[in-house]
Amino acid sequence: MATRIRIDQVEPAGYKAVLGMEKFIESTSLTRTHKDLIKIRASQINGCAFCIDMHTKEARKAGETEQRIYALNAWRDTTFYSEEERAILALTEEVTLISGHVSDETYDQAAKVLDATYLAQVILSIITINVWNRIGITTKLLPAS
Repeated sequence: MATRIRIDQVEPAGYKAVLGMEKFIESTSLTRTHKDLIKIRASQINGCAFCIDMHTKEARKAGETEQRIYALNAWRDTTFYSEEERAILALTEEVTLISGHVSDETYDQAAKVLDATYLAQVILSIITINVWNRIGITTKLLPAS
């Protein structure tokens, strides 16, 4: 399997715009843990091997436990995640699987445990990783062996 088009080379201005989104997310008040959970969970749902590989390595380097990373796709069935993390993970799943829409219950729970600015940053972070996943999957980016 080979990478298809290199968007960063063929359309650098568009790629730079996506990088701008990522730079914004990195400048927000979102915790490293929340950013990592969003990136890993959305990438799992989307099946982006490149992003799963990258973001699990980053999370481990930042101190995330292997137990929480391994259980992330079954987060509802564990006690490993805080109330805020659970709200963020539920929102990540529904935004990523947007054809099912975001339920009032999921949104209201996130709004209950996160202030408005943080909630907006979470939503933008979810959207940003979904853009990266779509680039990675469409162009067949491969994780390093």
